[in-house]
Amino acid sequence: MGAKQFAVYILASRSRTLYVGVTGDLLRRVWQHRQKLVDGFTARFRVHRLVWYELTPNAAAAIRREKEIKAWRRSKKVGLIEATNPTWEDLAAAWFETADPSLRSG
Repeated sequence: MGAKQFAVYILASRSRTLYVGVTGDLLRRVWQHRQKLVDGFTARFRVHRLVWYELTPNAAAAIRREKEIKAWRRSKKVGLIEATNPTWEDLAAAWFETADPSLRSG
């Protein structure tokens, strides 16, 4: 069994409002955001489309990277997303069996 990995991730709304987070279970955390089980910003602004993520070997590295990205200007965050996901596709769309059209990119 491999070592546990942590993820730094960026979620976006349809209007491209961004949220940067960190988790030890990316699949579970994205599902929680989609189900609005995470109170606050992401639920209020419908920020649930996974547009970028990066795996790290441990929690400390993930937290450092999250803080680094959160300190960036929006334009730099957009550049990070568009370097690997220029069309802002929902990278987690295939992870869930829901046919909810609000979860599709667009």
